[in-house]
Amino acid sequence: MTERSAQPRVTSAAWFKRAKECLPGGVNSPVRAFHAVGGEPIVIRSGRGALIEDVDGRTYVDFVCSWGPLILGHAHQAVVEAVRQAAERGTTYGALCELEIELAETVTSLYPGLEKVRFVSSGTEATMSAIRLARGVTGRDVIVKFSGCYHGHADHLLVAAGSGLATFGQPDSAGVPESFASQTRILPLDDDEALETLFHQEGDNIAAVIVEPIPANNGLLLQREAFLRKLRNLTQKHGALLLFDEVISGFRVGAGGAAELFGITPDLATFGKVIGGGLPVGGFGGAGTIMDNLAPEGPVYQAGTLSGNPVAMAAGLETLRTLKREQGWQKLETAGKKLETMLTPILEASKTPVQLVRCASVFWLAFQGGAAPRRADAIEPRAAKNYRRFFHLMLENGVYLAPSSYEVGFLSLAHEEKHLQHLCNSISAALDKM
Repeated sequence: MTERSAQPRVTSAAWFKRAKECLPGGVNSPVRAFHAVGGEPIVIRSGRGALIEDVDGRTYVDFVCSWGPLILGHAHQAVVEAVRQAAERGTTYGALCELEIELAETVTSLYPGLEKVRFVSSGTEATMSAIRLARGVTGRDVIVKFSGCYHGHADHLLVAAGSGLATFGQPDSAGVPESFASQTRILPLDDDEALETLFHQEGDNIAAVIVEPIPANNGLLLQREAFLRKLRNLTQKHGALLLFDEVISGFRVGAGGAAELFGITPDLATFGKVIGGGLPVGGFGGAGTIMDNLAPEGPVYQAGTLSGNPVAMAAGLETLRTLKREQGWQKLETAGKKLETMLTPILEASKTPVQLVRCASVFWLAFQGGAAPRRADAIEPRAAKNYRRFFHLMLENGVYLAPSSYEVGFLSLAHEEKHLQHLCNSISAALDKM
């Protein structure tokens, strides 16, 4: 893992040219196109442990981990074997199977207040379904979200923040009718006054407040526990449901996610990433009295042909079992602390303002000085420009970080001290060049 000269990625370029002929923008998810950092994307051939290899034969220490799911690392032997055994018994049944029951039992045993869970195939599907359930349970229409929190690409959640303490939602994407977003209110994070004002004005109409308790899609905007407790108190007072979006933080920052970390139990929670073990899985759950409003027991309809897919359930189940068996969450926290200890003096010595923001095995390099931002509008615009240069310097030195200054990084159990040291050495070298 030594520094490499900037050689053209000929094979990746050829594959990407083919991709643009048959995929919109050449990708199946926008951030993969490298528009935020410039240049053309690398095309991955394989991954194992903490490393990925591109089609040009270059290896990189991977701190993206497929945006979080690979908490054990790439191609973990136990997960691969569980997937193999499940696939040999059949890749899908469209019927109840043993593995989805076992995974549901495991998930509900770990997460605070969770009595029942329903599995879906993505985080977007989980949040979309949880909000429908919240509206069905409360008989109300208004949903509150926070600027800087991302909850998937369901139409009513693709809204941008406007001026004032709270605004009517405006679509943040073409193809989303304004009427779809009109029942969504947007608030700034970390603003007690705005929150209290909205509940004073519309509290009796609010079905649910959805929040990433550890916002990790617009930088890592760590929230005050007091702010989250105010959310809990206001929703209870006004009969609204509190929905924790733990698609990223669930089963990654600890066995009980942010709910356990803060000691705050939401009414509903959504999951993804880790419970899929590298395969497409999402889930949402809560108390039985709420979840029993779902069909076939209740009037709120939700369904999915591949929900509870046996191969995906096997991957998620083995991932959680391995984390429990190997004290994985404790090891990841230790690795996170080690990274922080190693990296802090390097960042403090840098002439380019940059700081490490970390929660357990999730980290973010914020290219700005002062206090770490807790809300989206506190992120300095110049940060993205600085990150573009930094990203490519890291890539040339064999470190794969997220191709966006607003995305976070992840540690896995496959990351050893040598990988952390290589990350720190590479950051030091990159900052010197900047």
